[in-house]
Amino acid sequence: MNGAGRSSGGEPDAAGPPPLTDRDPDAGMATGDDAGTYNLRLYIAGQTARSAAALANLKAVCEQHLVGRYRLEVIDLLEQPQLAAGDQILAIPTLVRRLPQPIKRLIGNLADTERVLVGLDLRAEER
Repeated sequence: MNGAGRSSGGEPDAAGPPPLTDRDPDAGMATGDDAGTYNLRLYIAGQTARSAAALANLKAVCEQHLVGRYRLEVIDLLEQPQLAAGDQILAIPTLVRRLPQPIKRLIGNLADTERVLVGLDLRAEER
């Protein structure tokens, strides 16, 4: 990793706090080509209950609907606040789907599974 944050199972940068997840580094990662891989970034601020809930809720959705087709990076803005500008982060926690295009953002603890699925384009919006 390039030091931009923590990957879903990687070690924290420098001597920071332990990662919020104990995921196997290869679990949930695409193999081979990246076509169809969801590139997700979860922006949090410290290891708060809200941050932990957002991560747990996101992991549940990914493990059920995107097995083997996602890459998740957790970025703690308390450790690296400069990274907020790149993805235009105004509130936390925020999930950014960088791939597939177009970029999408979801704000909150991601507890509403249907909203997350619609936001990630995994389920059509009910009209």
